Amino acid sequence: MSFAVRRFLSSSLIIWLAISVYGVYFLLHLKESINFGIDLVGGTYITLEVQTDKFLENELTERVSTIKKELVAAQRNVPISQRFEQGTLFATFVEQADAQYAQMLPFNKEKGLVVERDGVVLRYKLSDTERKLLIQEAVDSNISVLRTRVDKFGVGEVAISAQGEKSIVVELPNVQDVQRAKAMLGTSALLEVKPVLDMADSAEDILKKNNNCLPEGTEIVSGRARQGGTKSYYLVPRYTDLTGKLLKTAHANPTGGRFGFEPVVDFEFKSEGGDKFYEMTRKPGAFIAMIVDGVVVTAANAREPLRSKAYIEGNFTIEEAQELASLLRSGAFVAPVTFEEDRTIAPTLGQESIQQGLVSCLVGMVLLFIFGVVMYKTAGLLAFIVLLYNLLLILFALSWLGATLTLPGIAGMVLTVGMAIDSSILIYERIREELARGLLFSAAVQAGFEGATVVILDANITTFLIAVVLYKLGAGAIQGFAVTMIVGIIATLITGLVLLKSIFNFLIYIAGVTSIKI
Repeated sequence: MSFAVRRFLSSSLIIWLAISVYGVYFLLHLKESINFGIDLVGGTYITLEVQTDKFLENELTERVSTIKKELVAAQRNVPISQRFEQGTLFATFVEQADAQYAQMLPFNKEKGLVVERDGVVLRYKLSDTERKLLIQEAVDSNISVLRTRVDKFGVGEVAISAQGEKSIVVELPNVQDVQRAKAMLGTSALLEVKPVLDMADSAEDILKKNNNCLPEGTEIVSGRARQGGTKSYYLVPRYTDLTGKLLKTAHANPTGGRFGFEPVVDFEFKSEGGDKFYEMTRKPGAFIAMIVDGVVVTAANAREPLRSKAYIEGNFTIEEAQELASLLRSGAFVAPVTFEEDRTIAPTLGQESIQQGLVSCLVGMVLLFIFGVVMYKTAGLLAFIVLLYNLLLILFALSWLGATLTLPGIAGMVLTVGMAIDSSILIYERIREELARGLLFSAAVQAGFEGATVVILDANITTFLIAVVLYKLGAGAIQGFAVTMIVGIIATLITGLVLLKSIFNFLIYIAGVTSIKI
């Protein structure tokens, strides 16, 4: 083996040669390596609207219940009744003095409540500021739940973003089963555990038992349809603090239930939930209902006090049990959602977008090749090779990050390639200046890289910071554009300052080249 070959094998270029070999394999399997956005492979846009009324009612009820504890601690009487109507909770006291004391509690302001009094009746409302914060919390929380759920579709990074005050837009690229996707995304999966106060074969029967007037603070909910389409109806409290928020885990069990031969959903509460579950089931003969999204799935007597573990049965198939367990694990929506719109983009349109993006990249690369060769001769060819590596590193990074490549992302790549040539131009112009001063080629190259490095770093870091701001403040397509910009800038610095210098060092110190046309 000659000395020159040994020096080549020990140089950094051998690493770039290995990258080239892997790059060929990577490009041949590009569709399996990178997630493509909905605008490239087709898919479905789904717009959901967050229904915040029930959420705000529960929040208001929970905050007023905390105030009740303050009244008990102060040895004051709590409200004898309360009702919720059009965003206002009406609490009725026996004594006017108790109502006045409750109105003046500092907890009201701390909890964002506006309290008005009319004799023994207090009207609790959420302040406008608190209401807006809670709606924003509901939307953000629902987006978090949606991100967990869409992982089941295996479509990589999915764009989920808020739109307006209460809408959420979900982009599902390359998803074929749209109806199943909508069923998964639109299910609230809110688990509520409540004591059963009464039950009958119809809601009318329960009303008759109560003289056509339900007890205050209660509601009627239906059970799941049994064989033959019949249902049972249950009278339960309207509010409970034992919900899916306190779940620790849930999973499907194909051989569970009382007799061990039917699919059920086993679940376990966290410590706080376990304590509340125990209090609810410790009374002899306690009749407990498991309610999911307003439907009683299971209702049974607790044969013994339960602490944290239990199961939900309901004549499930194993697939239904697995689906319910998955939904419970992903978490319930803070507020239910409804579908506003869904739009489908055909894969053929996405294919056209890919072709147009590739054509734009190809045209840009050809123009840069012509520009480089005309202006910088052989050195321009080297700059073009560096650009090819630049593109390859960007694709590597997008694959490694699990990012989704969109049409704006391709635009970011094209823009990055156009900017990447600037690094080579700055270096070459500096080399020309040093050669004009009479330096040897090797010394001029060294001085050119040293002199241009600070300027290259300054220009790229400035653009990098702008791209970071775009990523932080933008959403969807803007973030896709920003990601490719960020990755492209890093690739530009690596290829422009490391790879290009390695090529020149190889040519000068190993190949023995004494001059290159610049």
